[in-house]
Amino acid sequence: MLHVTRLLGATALGIAALSPLSAAAPVAATPAAPADRLAPPPVRDEDRADHLTVTVRDAGDGKDGTYQLYCRPGGGSHPDPDAACAAVDRSTRAGQDAFAPVPEGSMCTFQYGGPATAHITGTWAGHRVDATYDRRDGCQIGRWDRLVPLLPDLRPTA
Repeated sequence: MLHVTRLLGATALGIAALSPLSAAAPVAATPAAPADRLAPPPVRDEDRADHLTVTVRDAGDGKDGTYQLYCRPGGGSHPDPDAACAAVDRSTRAGQDAFAPVPEGSMCTFQYGGPATAHITGTWAGHRVDATYDRRDGCQIGRWDRLVPLLPDLRPTA
C-alpha cells in the first residue's frame, strides 16, 4: 500500500508541475503579423480558376489570333473579357460540358458558314478544356454562335 501511495503522490506532483505550463502556453503572446501580410496577395492571371486560351483562324476581318481569357474578374488579352465570360457562363449547365462536341447522329442542315476554325484550351469550372470549332454545317455554326463573343461573331449582317 505504501508503494501505491508514493506512486499516486508522485503522479499528482508531476501533473501539478505541468499544469502551469500547459495553461500558460495558449496565453503566450506571438508577435503580430505586419498589416501587409494579413491581406491575401492579389490574384495573378495565371492563378485564376477559369482560364481559356482561344485561337481563331480564317475568320477574316482582323478576327484571327490567339487570346487569353480569365474570368471572375474578367481579364486577359481577349477583346471583351466580361462578355466572353458571360457567354461561357450562359452555356454552362450543371452536369453538361459547355464545350461538348455536337452529338454523333445529330441532324444538321447542309449549310456552310465559312472556313473559320477555333481551338479553345484551358480550365473552366474546374474541368480541363480542349475543344475545336468550325462552321462546316448548321450544327457546328450553332455551336460556334452559342459562344459569341468568346468566339468572333461571324453571322451575316443584314
